Amino acid sequence: MKTILILAPHTDDGELGCGGTIARYINEGHRVIYAAFSTCSQSLPQGFAPDTLRTEVTNATAVLGILQQDLIIFDYEVRRFKEARQDILEDIVSVNKKYEIDMVFVPSPTDIHQDHEVIYEEGLRAFKNKTIFGYEMPWNNISFNARSFIKLKKEHIDKKVLALQEYVSQNGRAYTSEAFIRSLATVRGTQIGCEYAEAFDIIRMIIN
Repeated sequence: MKTILILAPHTDDGELGCGGTIARYINEGHRVIYAAFSTCSQSLPQGFAPDTLRTEVTNATAVLGILQQDLIIFDYEVRRFKEARQDILEDIVSVNKKYEIDMVFVPSPTDIHQDHEVIYEEGLRAFKNKTIFGYEMPWNNISFNARSFIKLKKEHIDKKVLALQEYVSQNGRAYTSEAFIRSLATVRGTQIGCEYAEAFDIIRMIIN
């Protein structure tokens, strides 16, 4: 059994970038740890309680099969990660010390969101001796190096769709729509001759 770590700058980033992969690994008996660094309370639509995204990420990751004790939620202010870079690094290092991690998923190095950039860079520092993959978020990627693909089945994409439907506060965003999620998975699957896939940039590959 492998232990896989998902570093999500904000709640829902992990599901968007690799939700199908999470579902597949859990179905295969692996352990997935999910660390979210902001619940984005400052940018919630009007009318939602400040803890809305904390509840939504708890429900969404449960849909994918992540155990509640394997969900870690930090509370950094959205779009201000660069000011807290050292604290974020220390939190990531603490996760590294707590778990025997085999593989890490982070935002890709071509992701232009300022918070995603910090999680990528500090994740690389904390896990420089681990295999690291960069996940795809097309709305933030001017370019993306699709150097690795993980084959998925319909059931994995179905779970990804259901997980993202837990984010009621994010309804209306084009990239959370079922049509977008399924079409991107279909495109990536077509590239490698299967029905569905998710694509990743290989940041570091360690073969034991």
